[in-house]
Amino acid sequence: MKIRIVLTCFLLVSAWNVFSQQNTTTETPAIVKVDSLYREDQFYFAFTYNMLRDTPVGFSKSKFSTGFSAGFLRDMPINKKRTFAIAPGIGLTYNNYNQNIAVTLQDNTPVYTVLNESAVYSKNKFSQLQIEVPIEFRWRTSTFESHKFLRIYGGFKFSYSVYDKSVFTDNEGKVVLTNNKDFNKLTYGAYISSGYNTLNVYAYYGLNALFKSGKVGDEALQMKALNVGVIFYIL
Repeated sequence: MKIRIVLTCFLLVSAWNVFSQQNTTTETPAIVKVDSLYREDQFYFAFTYNMLRDTPVGFSKSKFSTGFSAGFLRDMPINKKRTFAIAPGIGLTYNNYNQNIAVTLQDNTPVYTVLNESAVYSKNKFSQLQIEVPIEFRWRTSTFESHKFLRIYGGFKFSYSVYDKSVFTDNEGKVVLTNNKDFNKLTYGAYISSGYNTLNVYAYYGLNALFKSGKVGDEALQMKALNVGVIFYIL
């Protein structure tokens, strides 16, 4: 009898232990993996207001001159915190310049004339489509957890013209000239952008002339680009 009571107690204790073990759970905390190889700002889109420097006597702007560019940059951090980087890239840019230097043709040769205030015309502009190759030197306060940060990017870019067009329209008709041999195929300049999060201000300063030849009277065309606007960076 005593042996039976002892066995019964033993079985009850064993069953209770098994039941308790089945309801015991252990929670493992989630492990957050830090991305130590993250990159920033791979794509860009810029909208600019275009101006010209080193213009001939009598030059003036007419209407609003705009530009647009877009491309890809390869972000390459150069320090452990990844706050400094260099970023080479490639893109396309379209620039339009409305002004009062008419481009007409005489014996299939471009002729440049500064239009005075009394001249009557409805359109006078030239535009360029270019492949651009920028390289940026970057500083930012970014982390792998946040894409909202302060940035200052300075750079240098080469632009190769693949198409250009000049249009002059007055009461006598319309003159259109494409792929003008007087334009510089290759232009280059420095630029800077700065801002917070996606939106940033942008400025480009051309270092060589848009024209390699061409004169207004006896004065050589030495006009250089100055473009200011906004640039958007996205991953």
